[in-house]
Amino acid sequence: MDVDITDVNDGDLEKAPLKNQDLSSLNVTVGELLSQYGWYLLVVTVLVYLLIQHLSKKRSSQSSTPQTLQDAALVSRKQEAMESARRKMQEELDAKAAIFREKQKQQEEQKRRQKIEIWESMQQGKSYKGTAKLSQTTEEASSSTAVLKPKTDKKPLRSADYNPLTGQGGGSCSWRPGRRGPSSGG
Repeated sequence: MDVDITDVNDGDLEKAPLKNQDLSSLNVTVGELLSQYGWYLLVVTVLVYLLIQHLSKKRSSQSSTPQTLQDAALVSRKQEAMESARRKMQEELDAKAAIFREKQKQQEEQKRRQKIEIWESMQQGKSYKGTAKLSQTTEEASSSTAVLKPKTDKKPLRSADYNPLTGQGGGSCSWRPGRRGPSSGG
């Protein structure tokens, strides 16, 4: 085994300079690419992300389709229960409305009777409050025969020895001197 070793620095071989020997030129091209198309790349990235999310949701919904077929009976039972509850509530509301209408009819009938009574009393020449005034006049007649006395069961507001000028006699307010110092006007 004969091995020939040649020196690289021989004058016979000349090397051509290598292109892109360092990564600085690569960084420059990536920087230029981002500066020119950065916003477009960002939008495309977001759209690809949203597309992936949409497709994954679609796949998960397709895989759950057999489960929804099983749940159809459950959904129908829930709807029937909801409709029966609504029907029950509607019946209760109808019953309350019927009671309210009956009360309204009774009130209207009572008002109609009162108007008829007033009309009849006016036809007889009495005032429309004839019956009410008649009962009031009998009460006034009986009270006018009685001697009117002032009512003394009330307590007086102040005691007899109260004098507001003296500051005594149970009053809670009293004169106090003002604050000392300069006024705080602005």
